[in-house]
Amino acid sequence: MHTLFVSPNSRPSRSRWLVRLAAALVVWSIAGCRGSTGATTGGTRVLFVGNSLTSVNDLPQMLAAVAASGGFNVNTGKVVFNDFSLSDHLFRGDAVTEIRGSDWDYVVLQQGPSGRPDSRIQLLDATREFATVITAEGARPALYMVWPDASRLTAFDSVSVSYTQAADAVEGLLFPAGDAWVRAWARKPALRLYADDGLHPSPLGSYLAALAIYAVLCDRSPTTLPVRPGGINAILLRGTSDADLRLLQEAAAEVTSGLSRKGQCVERGASD
Repeated sequence: MHTLFVSPNSRPSRSRWLVRLAAALVVWSIAGCRGSTGATTGGTRVLFVGNSLTSVNDLPQMLAAVAASGGFNVNTGKVVFNDFSLSDHLFRGDAVTEIRGSDWDYVVLQQGPSGRPDSRIQLLDATREFATVITAEGARPALYMVWPDASRLTAFDSVSVSYTQAADAVEGLLFPAGDAWVRAWARKPALRLYADDGLHPSPLGSYLAALAIYAVLCDRSPTTLPVRPGGINAILLRGTSDADLRLLQEAAAEVTSGLSRKGQCVERGASD
């Protein structure tokens, strides 16, 4: 969220003020996004509620492409605002309005790492509040487990515990992207899953997250997918060997195979 501040000691002219206001509104609109990647009248409908950890590399669209390559019809939507927690989303109201106003099958919840005790409590409380709205609309909640920033690599376990507890609290699906990152690094530490800022995912990091989500949402092993799924921008995976892409599929399969709660996706060509 960006706020326009005007110093009382140097007030601009009305025209300059309006220009600055317009610029601030443009920045604000870029910082938040609400919309759908496709028609929500068919297939499995999945809404993402989160922040830039979801929107960077357009994870919802990446998931839809991965699912399509596996023979499933998944349509995704998103309500994302930079630096937002789930509590911020509840206060703002856009996500709740979208959940109540559209026919979603799954609502994916995500905020920051939430590994610290106070953040874990906030994640649990907001997840429970969202779940009340989600289940009342006939949808199912899911938690998208993210990761700590690169300066806190020892915090992966605490982040995993927080998101696992949140999913368990509402009997929701767990999408363990952070666990998949750890598993992939165990096999090849040089994999570049972080972007340059050490917090957001690289294209490869988002792709691994999409594989983990697909495995749970559609209850299919990612190892059955093509090595380079159609619909994924080839530029995003350029420079990554087929062996490394297969490694990512295997890592996602390993961390999701033992989860008891799985989803179900509509096959392409099938009616709802």
